[in-house]
Formats: sequence, C-alpha cells, structure tokens
Amino acid sequence: MRVLVTGGAGYIGSHTVRALIEAKHEPVVIDNLVYGHKKVIQNIFKTPLICGNIGNTNLLKSVIFGTHNELISTNHEGKMIDAIIHFAAYAYVGESVKQPLKYYKNNVSESINLLDIICSNDVISRRSSSDPIPIIFSSSCATYGIPKETPITENTPQNPINPYGKSKLMVEEIIKDLAISCNLKSVILRYFNAAGASPDSVIGEDHCPETHLIPLAIKAAFESKPLKIFGDDYPTFDGTCLRDYIHVCDLANAHVLALKIFEKKQVHLKHDYKNNDLCKIYNLGNGSGISVKQIINIIEKVTQKEIKIIIEKRREGDPTSLIASASKIIQELGWEPKYPNIYDIVSHSISWYTKSSFQ
Repeated sequence: MRVLVTGGAGYIGSHTVRALIEAKHEPVVIDNLVYGHKKVIQNIFKTPLICGNIGNTNLLKSVIFGTHNELISTNHEGKMIDAIIHFAAYAYVGESVKQPLKYYKNNVSESINLLDIICSNDVISRRSSSDPIPIIFSSSCATYGIPKETPITENTPQNPINPYGKSKLMVEEIIKDLAISCNLKSVILRYFNAAGASPDSVIGEDHCPETHLIPLAIKAAFESKPLKIFGDDYPTFDGTCLRDYIHVCDLANAHVLALKIFEKKQVHLKHDYKNNDLCKIYNLGNGSGISVKQIINIIEKVTQKEIKIIIEKRREGDPTSLIASASKIIQELGWEPKYPNIYDIVSHSISWYTKSSFQ
C-alpha cells in the first residue's frame, strides 16, 4: 500500500516507516521537522519527505494526489495515497498544561484539517472504493487519565487529566463520528510507554528536550549526572510509579499489522451503527508494570555504572500505575510483541545511545 505517514520523522514514526518498507509498503512522509529528524528519512531510508504541516490544505492535497514537487520523478508521482498513519502531534504532557492552546491548535485543529480533506468529495471521488482514505491514529494511554482499575482495557472509562490527553481523545471522538457520517475506516492505537531502539542501533529515541525515563537514566549513567525521580511514596512495592513499557519496534509492527484491516482481501468491514465496526480500537502494551527504581537498577546493571538519584516531590496527576491489557489486538489481529522483556528494551536503548554518542 502507498502509505502517508504524518510525523514520520519522529521517534515512533521513523521506526514505523522502516517497518513499512520492510513489509514492502511504500511510505511517504510529511513532517514539519519541529521534533523530527530529516536525515533519518532522507539519508537512511531514502523515503520521500515533504516538510510542512497537515494543516496546509494545498500541501496536503498535493501529497495525497501525488503531485507534490518532492514526488515528481518518483514511483509516487501521480498516484494517490491508499492509507494514512497519523502520528503528527505535540506530546509533552507538562508543556500541554502550561500551553494548552498550542496542543489544541496543533493536535486537534490540524487533525481536523487532515480528516476534512480525506473525507472530502474531492478525494473520495478519485478513489475506486468511494470511501475516505482509511486512517490509523496514534493515540495514547493519556486518554484514560487516572484509572481506577488495572490492567486497562479498551473499555476503561477515558478521563484525561491534561490537555495532551484531552487532545488525543478529541480526535478519537471525531474519527468515531466520521465512521458514522461518511464511512471512514479507522484504527485507533492507544500506546502505553514507548521505549527502546532498533536492535541494530540504526535509529533510536532522540527527543529534544528529553523527558522519558529510560533515555534520561542512560544519560545520567554515562555522564555521571544525578537523575531526578518524582515521588518515592506511592503505594507500590518500592514506592515508585509502575509503567507498562513497550518496545518501539513492536509498536511499529502493530501499525503495519493494522493496515491489513484496510486490505480488501484480508478483512471486510461492515458498517454497524451500534458497534461502530468501522473504527477499531486497540491498546498497545506488554501487560506488566515496571517501577521507576527497577528501570534504574536494570540500567545500572547493564552499564555497570551507578546512577545518583535525587528524590523530588510527586508530579501532579501522575498515576500510581498504568498497565495495559493488549489481549484484544492479540486475539483479533494476532499481534505478538517480539521484545516484551524489559532488559531487551533497555539494552537496545543503551546500544543506540553509545553508538550515536560516538558518531
């Protein structure tokens, strides 16, 4: 399939682009490069990269129709996009609290523009199926807020506690409405804690600023700098929060697997107003909770370096435990994580960090 990957130069997006290529799909990336990495897409994967926002209607249409200048003289020229994987979003929870409009404008408004275009008569009339271009939406466990029970299933009530989570939930609801109004086929994937790097260390987690525990702890270990952890008085076995870590390559492969839902020979979706079958929703996690201190201990063991810890007060809104039930996607799509072991996740992150540090 010819797949448009929005935000494809980012962390999860770039791993998914690689997985798409390996599965013989043909990705095209659009990314504003605020947080994405141009060289990964153009130099490593040699995939067409259009720099811009999905809120730019003319730009987006030119990409969808295969008429953009970057697609001329490529095998994408003059050919329509078959499916979309939508990653493009800001994803810093703390920043979203301080600058909510930034998140609603980018995550919601720009997504509305994307959805408006793929559901427009201009696009639908050019497709043989007479339906909108199907979409896989990158959502988050942040839509659940602070759950009352774990593990979290797809039916767990969604009560996001920050603008980032709210922005993701808003787009989910819009996608569900479009399934009813114009037969939009979609898959919503709610990630838990993405982590790790490609096992060959070609690509990895490279955020600026970095806020995720594993890369921060690795950096602290190698640079002999203290690591702040927020709260050690939670009602857990060691007093620190529990999180469900999932390897970024397993996340990427789940997106490739979800594309099969849109392939006519694989799955025939029938519209059902009651069950909303046109919109499939899946959690992505490993179903096990790893504490902050456990992560630190594992990194110390693998690197053989001590990490100095500074205990800070709890961050407001941090749940004690976020653990997924991924049984639905396992049962329905046959998804099987290749790297469920936290030691593999951490080891791949460390290998990528050490390799990238000397480049």
